[in-house]
Amino acid sequence: MKIERLVLFTIFIISTCGLVYELIAGALASYLLGDSITQFSLVIGIYLFAMGIGSYFSKFIINNLVNKFIEIELIIGLIGGLSAPILFLIFNYVEYFEFYLYFIVFIIGCLVGLEIPILMIILKDKFQFNTLVSNVFTFDYIGALLASIAFPLFFVPQFGLINTSLIFGLFNILVGIAMSFFLKEHVRNVLFLRLKGIIMFLVLVITLYFSDNIIAFSEKSLYNENIIISKTTKYQRLVLTHERNDYKLYLNNNLQFSSFDEYRYHEAFVHPAISFANSIENILILGGGDGMAAREILKYKEVKKITLVDLDKEMTDIFKENPLLKRLNKNSLLNNKVNLINSDAFVWLDSNFEKYDVIFIDFPDPSNFSLGKLYSTTFYDKVKNHLSANGILTVQSTSPFFAPKSFWCINETIKHSFQNTNPYHVYLPSFGEWGFNMVNNSKKALTLKRKIKGLRFYDYDWNSLTHFSKDMLSKEILINRLNNQNLVTTFNQEWSNY
Repeated sequence: MKIERLVLFTIFIISTCGLVYELIAGALASYLLGDSITQFSLVIGIYLFAMGIGSYFSKFIINNLVNKFIEIELIIGLIGGLSAPILFLIFNYVEYFEFYLYFIVFIIGCLVGLEIPILMIILKDKFQFNTLVSNVFTFDYIGALLASIAFPLFFVPQFGLINTSLIFGLFNILVGIAMSFFLKEHVRNVLFLRLKGIIMFLVLVITLYFSDNIIAFSEKSLYNENIIISKTTKYQRLVLTHERNDYKLYLNNNLQFSSFDEYRYHEAFVHPAISFANSIENILILGGGDGMAAREILKYKEVKKITLVDLDKEMTDIFKENPLLKRLNKNSLLNNKVNLINSDAFVWLDSNFEKYDVIFIDFPDPSNFSLGKLYSTTFYDKVKNHLSANGILTVQSTSPFFAPKSFWCINETIKHSFQNTNPYHVYLPSFGEWGFNMVNNSKKALTLKRKIKGLRFYDYDWNSLTHFSKDMLSKEILINRLNNQNLVTTFNQEWSNY
């Protein structure tokens, strides 16, 4: 009975570890390469194929099965544990990073594919076959379930990808060492095997001890700038860098703003809509967790209430608490006119019934399907229910120069819900040409109703922002619907060229 429990617990641990390595590879590929759907699909496909290869070749392992099983556990622990640190470190130094990524995934998959068949062969004389098979696969799937839940909800937010891979590598090695004790009568050269396990364990422990240095070095080489803040939240990887007088925010390796020219973006994003709106007393911002858009809106005394809905509480907390970031957003998130709500805007809109004079949508670019839904006809239909009869809506719409198909797809998708769309763009030194779409919910023409002094860029010459040269136009204009999200595919294809 004791051996049976040990076996079931071993299966539970190794299946959890195996799936975690797969999830780490997929998350890391999405983080470094973008296009999360493609990366996760390739990682899962290669991993499962490799498991099949491993399972096939397990039949050729006949002698010293216990030794072989323990050695496989030790090797999986070492390679799986070091996979994330190695991939982070080599990302900026190898030409074909994808090859190394998928090669590591393939090797881990092959080794994981060997585990269960060899363990079942070891135990076939100790248990009835149908009992053995049902128990093995039951605990294998339970372990997979635990990994899929704990990985995004606990391990990545608490430890990050590098530390998570090292921790689960240690688990694998501990399983191998433990098996050398519980099945020692079947193990040859047990002391040598344990010594190898201890050495591998120490390698991972030492790497774990220096993991912060590894992360700092890899991100320093990745961004080539001094890193001030580096944090993995529940939803994204947040990095703030400093170089000379410039501060840059990166989310999942994508630049979100540069303090050098963010004023051009936020003035062009906010002030046209504010200047044309009949009323600006009640304003909604979806996204914009850095507080920069709110900073611009608060320059108008007519504003009485700003509701800001952003998913990531850890991000908004940083922009509320960090002295440097508070200076950049002028303490906007602490202003008593700002009601900050940490929620998924897609869901929140269904639970809120308020109408707003002006709505600003400031989400990251649609690089994955979780963001793509926020650029869909379904989402804009939800937004329409919250815009007042004479209200104005402005949407961040990516670059019409680097991604013209994506820009005009967003424009066409907005048109599905609103009639009067006004596309415009602005030049940002850090990003190039950047585009927006403004909706005038009134049938009347846009007329200037208010302006303030002291802006650094926008001079209320609206017409100067509305001309698009030929190289910013597109003949292929699609609509982004929730059930296809072709915008995500189009966006990733266009930006992959840069």
